[in-house]
Amino acid sequence: MRQELTSGKKVLLGFQHLFAMFGATVLVPALTGFNPSIALICAGLGTLMFHLVSKHKVPVFLGSSFAFIAAVAIVVAEKGVPYAQGGIIAAGIIYLLLAAAVYFVGVERVRSFFPPVVTGPVIVVIGVTLAPVGISMSSQNWWIALIVLMTVIIVSIFAKNFFKLVPILIGLVAGYIASLIFDALAHTGEPLVNLSLISDASWFISPSAFTMPAFDLHAILMIAPIAFVTFMEHIGDITTNGSVVGKDFFKDPGLHRTLIGDGLATSLAGLIGGPANTTYSENTGVLAVTKVYDTGVIKLAACFAIAMGLMGKMGAILLGIPDAVKGGMSIILFGMIAAVGIRTLADAKLDFTRSRNLIIIALILVFGLGLASGITIGNFTISGLFVAVLVGVFANKILPQNV
Repeated sequence: MRQELTSGKKVLLGFQHLFAMFGATVLVPALTGFNPSIALICAGLGTLMFHLVSKHKVPVFLGSSFAFIAAVAIVVAEKGVPYAQGGIIAAGIIYLLLAAAVYFVGVERVRSFFPPVVTGPVIVVIGVTLAPVGISMSSQNWWIALIVLMTVIIVSIFAKNFFKLVPILIGLVAGYIASLIFDALAHTGEPLVNLSLISDASWFISPSAFTMPAFDLHAILMIAPIAFVTFMEHIGDITTNGSVVGKDFFKDPGLHRTLIGDGLATSLAGLIGGPANTTYSENTGVLAVTKVYDTGVIKLAACFAIAMGLMGKMGAILLGIPDAVKGGMSIILFGMIAAVGIRTLADAKLDFTRSRNLIIIALILVFGLGLASGITIGNFTISGLFVAVLVGVFANKILPQNV
């Protein structure tokens, strides 16, 4: 029986989720010209809104979406951030329309497109395509990354009581301390921990950091249709989250509710100056490691993200986490996601002697992994995950059941 979580333990678990989402959430605005502090605030507010809409049942964290980067960067360069905000608001509205379609079509009909033979390999693709990110960050300093990785593994296997629930947090602290020691001993080269980020940061962000949206048809047409791509990714993430937790979130609270939550969070971000939001696989990886599925912990992490966005000094401390430390954590987190996909296939007891099952799985893996960097068509970048889901769904529907 799992021990009762005290308020103090929930706070530490919340910080663990905050660290998991932080790097990706602030990277997106850095690449597109948005304000990273506002992105953190939007991630926190969007996550709280998502939980309100989904009846506080789905332990999901929302952060900045990578799918919109190319189109948003172009609009920001040509017209400015406010016009990109208008396109992001429109993308959120498309989510709401898709949610209505799902509600009226029925969850069982939607589910028929996503049996385990499709969802299992899709989850594997999500984990494996994230793997190069972890390896790339770890390569900044493999010694630090290995310290973090080994700490996480040792704590996960041998620690007792509450310590077993926070291996990621303990690994991060160990890596941060090791990085500071490494910097103290190494007198040449770029330091791993940039302490000037903290000293230069202001205590609180200025109200002028929040910007109002502007609307332009060209910008909307460039950004809003990407919601159809992230719709498929949303389905993959909610499926993965449900597989980790052991619950059917398509049915309760309903896929339409999670889509509404995602759409409202995205439109809210566009309204106050943040990038589009999406469900985060990194935090699902934390769930898989800790086996703590309390949505209250995720909501605490959301509140911490808002506070970090408002307090410049605290945000700078997180921004200063070395890439090698984040890489060591990511190796475990992303690997756990892929492992959940394999477990999904195993739990379904699929017959791997049937050509039909092998073909569907093979197509999803090859398209998902082979197109990991996406397909660029004009100003649009379609993710490999979207293609993999589309191919898998299509193959599952057209291939005969008896082969």
